[in-house]
Amino acid sequence: MPDIDPWIWALVILVVVVCLYFVVLWGVRAHRGKIAAGKEELVGRTAVVEITLNPKGVVLIEGEHWNAVVDKGQVEPEEEVVITSVDGLKLKVTRK
Repeated sequence: MPDIDPWIWALVILVVVVCLYFVVLWGVRAHRGKIAAGKEELVGRTAVVEITLNPKGVVLIEGEHWNAVVDKGQVEPEEEVVITSVDGLKLKVTRK
């Protein structure tokens, strides 16, 4: 087996330890982060009415069309509503 300089071993070990440190740090941060997808993210967000809500209609949020039901009254297109809950693929909203 060839004789390898101890400084090379030290450098390789240091690089591996630093890489592992950042991988573990990134993993811990990813698990502590806020939910970024799913219905939990939608509640409390603002959507724009596309098809009149009377009480059912369609809203647009982040470029996606969703069926929605307004809690009371009628909401016209281009008005904003706030999402109060998600029931399957239907949003329950209230006028902003």
